[in-house]
Amino acid sequence: MTGRWILHVDLDQFVAAVEVRRRPELRGKPVVVGGSGDPTQDRQVVATASYEARAFGVGSGMPLRMAARKCPEAVFLPSDPAAYDAASAEVMAVLRSFPVVVEVLGWDEAFVGASTDDPEQLANELRAAVQTRTGLSCSIGIGDSKVRAKIATGFGKPAGVYRLTVANWAEVMAHRPVRELWGIGPRMTKNLAELGLETVGQLAAADLDVLRQRFGPTMGGWYGALGRGEGGGEVSDVPRVAKGRSKETTFPTDLTERADVEHWVDRLAREVTSEVVADGREVLRVAVKIRYKSFYTPTKIRKLPQPTTDPAVVAATALDVLAKFDLDRPVRLLGVRVELTDPP
Repeated sequence: MTGRWILHVDLDQFVAAVEVRRRPELRGKPVVVGGSGDPTQDRQVVATASYEARAFGVGSGMPLRMAARKCPEAVFLPSDPAAYDAASAEVMAVLRSFPVVVEVLGWDEAFVGASTDDPEQLANELRAAVQTRTGLSCSIGIGDSKVRAKIATGFGKPAGVYRLTVANWAEVMAHRPVRELWGIGPRMTKNLAELGLETVGQLAAADLDVLRQRFGPTMGGWYGALGRGEGGGEVSDVPRVAKGRSKETTFPTDLTERADVEHWVDRLAREVTSEVVADGREVLRVAVKIRYKSFYTPTKIRKLPQPTTDPAVVAATALDVLAKFDLDRPVRLLGVRVELTDPP
């Protein structure tokens, strides 16, 4: 019987795989991509690493210097976003050549909506087509919701297929920690633990009134549904409209003076506001991110009294948000993000 299925296509070690595709001699070697590709330079981090490099403990976001210490024999390469854009477009074109709906999530992943009586066969046909036509490998999760499909992909990696539905959700997920759920990070893991909710099964069975009281009526219900694997039933090929935009910069030398930090927050806020105003958008909220020398990276946000297009108002709000931070430690990165109204 034909049913509606959601497949999550995730390209394996995408950035590293693109580099290996154009440098076949690197196949099987530990490859690390990030920054200028020079691990002797400060302030550069790993964008991605091949599975061979990950075996040495190299991971995304790690300083290149640390990656070089963990894996001295790794091949370090500079990031090339244009190449990754082009490779991603190739893959999405392959997916769209099938009678499916493709919702692009980023360079290396997409949801696929399909009507089929054999989702595993379709998944394997998609995998084979991507491999044959682009030389890139992908893993595919099959689900009856976006949440289940997305999580299923992790069980299929690398280069495999896995099905996760309401039928096997509890068996596969109930005993696992909540941090394995899509959208649950370290902070939310801690918040849920304070309610005695440490496993997916506990979250699925949680009292919704308790969740709503702690996290609000919308998010409380969302977290409860997430514990049951619910959420996201439709795949859409309508291009996504960005809900926000950000600008950030990493400094060659840590900032230690408050005046310097304030200068950069003001500058970043004005620059990002000018960009969104040029696109006909208004700013609703302003967030400031700081990365300290220790790599601790907190973010704070404030809602504006009313939407604005005035860079001075956004900059002033960003400085008010900045005042909530302790600037008693060297600052290596600053970022300003604005959340936006819908386009006209």
